[in-house]
Amino acid sequence: MAEPPGDRILVTGALGQIGTDLVEALRARHGTDAVIATDVREVPEHLLLEDGPFRLLSVLDGDGMDAVVREERVGTIYHLAAILSATGEKEPELCQRVNVGGTVCVLETARKRGLRVFAPSSIAVFGPDCPSIAPQVTPLNPTTVYGRTKVTGEVMAVNYWKQYGVDARGIRYPGLISWKTPAGGGTTDYAVEIFHAALEKGHYDCFVSADTRLPMMYIDDAIRATTSLMDAPVESIGPARGGYNVSGASFTAQELADSITERVDGFTCDFVPDERQAYADSWPADVDDSVAREDWGWKAEYDLGGMVEEMLDRLGAQS
Repeated sequence: MAEPPGDRILVTGALGQIGTDLVEALRARHGTDAVIATDVREVPEHLLLEDGPFRLLSVLDGDGMDAVVREERVGTIYHLAAILSATGEKEPELCQRVNVGGTVCVLETARKRGLRVFAPSSIAVFGPDCPSIAPQVTPLNPTTVYGRTKVTGEVMAVNYWKQYGVDARGIRYPGLISWKTPAGGGTTDYAVEIFHAALEKGHYDCFVSADTRLPMMYIDDAIRATTSLMDAPVESIGPARGGYNVSGASFTAQELADSITERVDGFTCDFVPDERQAYADSWPADVDDSVAREDWGWKAEYDLGGMVEEMLDRLGAQS
């Protein structure tokens, strides 16, 4: 492995749901100038990422990525750029090209430049043949294009480690709940949209059924899981390095709506499933994260009530 150009951090997809919070967390830990945020679009005015280094960069531009890595003296890439599940089904070719092609560009740059890589996976890797509580090791037969791209990403991460020594690591993110950025085309977007609707309209039409139960995680836990995994010594990372299961809280859409109703007077929710119901039905109700707990000490902090309180407090403060 080559020596990396430096020890700075590059984040792809920095303007997305995870990227916005991750860049802020990494800058708080390592210093503002140590973290280079990148995306294919300019920074919106409501975000604060312009306070630190930002570069326009497509993850499909291998030469451009290599140049940024050299110029900015990068040692680690957090690769978050992706087309999510619901959007991916509408634009499957784009989903394949960005999710698989972009990961190849990142891993190839890492191989050439001696970088460490975080490349997340998702619960979308599981299919309808998976147990309701998904174990770490189980056949991965997803029904969505997005899920298949994430299976490919997990395999590539393991292969680049075995063949080239690229220290690539990933987490199978559950549905993520955050307040800073809007939902971005995923099947679990209802768990974010419902909070905005509750405070702005007092009503929400949920696009999955009331009894749909999925693994979810508050964004603060997701960021902590990400940094904890990357902080772990390499000898503690086992065969699950391509996509560790991590569990936050599992609940139904009805339980989420009821929890919000307890805190927002007059809030109502109707359940009107659309095509995204089929994607949700193919995923497990919960995941077993015992391997992550054993390998690098993972443990979630937020349950359903904690998530709801935090989301309503944060969004309420913005209004």
